[in-house]
Amino acid sequence: MSDDGSATPHWYDDDAGPVVRPYAMTRGRTAGAARHRLDLIALVVPEPHADDAEADQTLSPEHVDIIQLCQEAPQSVAELASGLDLPLGVIRVLIGDLVEDELVHVTRPVPPAELPDESILRDVITGLRAL
Repeated sequence: MSDDGSATPHWYDDDAGPVVRPYAMTRGRTAGAARHRLDLIALVVPEPHADDAEADQTLSPEHVDIIQLCQEAPQSVAELASGLDLPLGVIRVLIGDLVEDELVHVTRPVPPAELPDESILRDVITGLRAL
C-alpha cells in the first residue's frame, strides 16, 4: 500500500519509476525477425544512413541507444548488453530488428575450423627468418 492508501503494483519502483520488463522491449519475442544467430563476439556496425535513426519514430529508445553506441566504434553483442545493462536475449532481438531494418550489419567471427593451423604459421615464420 502506498501513502495514499492505494495498492502500488510490484512493477513500480518509487525511485526509478515504472520498470519496463524485457518482454515489453521485445514485444514478447525471443528471436529477431531474421532469426539469425548472433554470437557474443559478433561486431555490430552501423550502416552509413543510420545517422537519421534518432528521428525515426518507429524505433524504441533502446534501438537508438544501440546505434549510438556503435557510431563511435563497432561494438560486440556482449559489449552492447553490458553497456546498456540489458539481458543478452533482449539485445539479440533488438539487433535483429536493426539488421532487418538495414540500420546495422553484423560481422561474424571466423569459425575456429577456418583459422589457419598454428603449426603452419610457425613454419612460415621459420621460413621468413631463414631468408
